[in-house]
Amino acid sequence: MKEIVRGAAVILLVSAILLFINAELNDGGGSAGKDSITVYNWGEYIDPDLLKQFEKETGIRVIYETFDSNEGMMGKIEQGGTSYDISMPSEYMIEMMQEADLLLPLDYNKIPNVKNIDPYFLDLPFDPGNKYSLPYFWGTLGIAFNPTLLDGQTFESWDNLWDPSLKQQVILVDSARETIGMGLNSLGYSLNSTNLDELREATDKLKTLSPNVKAVIGDEVTQLMINGEAAISLTWSGQAADMMYENEDIDYIVPEEGSNLWFDNMVIPRTSTNIEGAHAFINFMLDAEVAAQNADYVGYSTPNLTALDLMDPEVTEDERFYPDEETRGHLEVYRNLGLEMLGQYNELFLEFKMDMK
Repeated sequence: MKEIVRGAAVILLVSAILLFINAELNDGGGSAGKDSITVYNWGEYIDPDLLKQFEKETGIRVIYETFDSNEGMMGKIEQGGTSYDISMPSEYMIEMMQEADLLLPLDYNKIPNVKNIDPYFLDLPFDPGNKYSLPYFWGTLGIAFNPTLLDGQTFESWDNLWDPSLKQQVILVDSARETIGMGLNSLGYSLNSTNLDELREATDKLKTLSPNVKAVIGDEVTQLMINGEAAISLTWSGQAADMMYENEDIDYIVPEEGSNLWFDNMVIPRTSTNIEGAHAFINFMLDAEVAAQNADYVGYSTPNLTALDLMDPEVTEDERFYPDEETRGHLEVYRNLGLEMLGQYNELFLEFKMDMK
């Protein structure tokens, strides 16, 4: 009988320990707990040393995961499973995540470093009053080109890409909004157009560009441009900066008709189990010295006004990457066009790609 009682006691003790461990792991309904946060970001989009610095300063361990598309990121957060505490979606995706009730409002009492953000980048249409988001990086979409591989062509206008001498020279981004948007801008239309006649006209014009298109690809373009295997690419400003750092022959320009002004932003998904730690991380990333170091590492433009004073003037005064307000006036931020219209863009983009085969 004593053996039975002793065995029962052991079982009860083990059960109690397992229940305690389970409760600790699921504190707040997730798996991260209060001693860690899970950050979900684009690949190669933060200085790893800053993650270590945050851990050292706060005692909060950082679990870091990456995504390669806004849509993939949103889908993973919608599924649950992983309790993401921080993510960095683009502007139009913030609108979609709000509509799906996937974001928690920010507590500005816990983010005093918001004072460092340039007011120009706050209170934008995709998140009025910055209820859910704060800017992380920003930039433009334009044309990277290597003049040494070209015969004097310039790219002040999108139409310059249609020059017959550029056969098999142009690389495009494998993304509907960017490529169809380029076609729209070249015609003087908004890159947020929902007019089906304008979208058809833009697609038909893009089809006439096909002889000049070398490839429609993703991040691989960076190395191709650096190695001199490609002469021209539709690309983002930070990606162009990476190219230019490795190959001084490369230049970057935003055509005069206009283009995309994009923002990636820090948000707290509804999956967060460490809301306190998430606010601490956002506040840390908005520190002037941290933001300056991060911008130097990543190569994209920082919205942190105080950080600019700590950075190399050759970088911050370069209007290719920090365009003035007049230039920004010709740029547009992507808006959430809704799933039906996004489907139209994707269908037209697929039609364009099929036409090249």
